[in-house]
Amino acid sequence: MTIESRLADLGITLPIAAAPVAAYVPVVVAGGLAHVSGQLPFAEGQLVTGRLGQGVTHEQGYEAARACGLMLLAQLKAAGLLERVSQVVKLGAFVNSAHDFTDQPKVANGASELMVEVFGDAGRHARSAVGVPVLPLGAAVEVDAIFAIGPA
Repeated sequence: MTIESRLADLGITLPIAAAPVAAYVPVVVAGGLAHVSGQLPFAEGQLVTGRLGQGVTHEQGYEAARACGLMLLAQLKAAGLLERVSQVVKLGAFVNSAHDFTDQPKVANGASELMVEVFGDAGRHARSAVGVPVLPLGAAVEVDAIFAIGPA
C-alpha cells in the first residue's frame, strides 16, 4: 500500500506545501535522512495563532500540532520523498506556551499520533516537546522532523 492510498483511506488530504518564510529550504536530504524544516499550523488556509494556557486550549493545540504534521508530509510530497519514507526518526515540537503551561507533550501528540496513523509502526519516533514564549508569525505550534528515506 502506498502512503498516498493510506492517506486516502484515512480521509486525509494534504495541504499545499508552504513556501519558506525566511532564508532556508523546506527539506534537505543528507546521509539517507530527510530533515524537514519547522512547519507552522494551517487550518483551512489560516495560520493557527495564540498561546497555550492563555486563550488556546489543549484540544486546539493538539489540532495545531496535527496540522503541522500534515504540512511536514506535504513538504515531503512536494520534494518527491513521501513514498520513500522508511521511518519517522524524530519530531521536534515547539509550543507557544504561557509561563505555567506544562502539557507540551499532550499538544505534540497531535503530530506524533498522525505519524503512526499514516506510517504504522514506521511512524513511531523519538521526540522533544518544548515550551517557548513566542513562535514565528505568532503561531501556536511549530514542528520539525527527521525521516529516514529509502531508495527511489
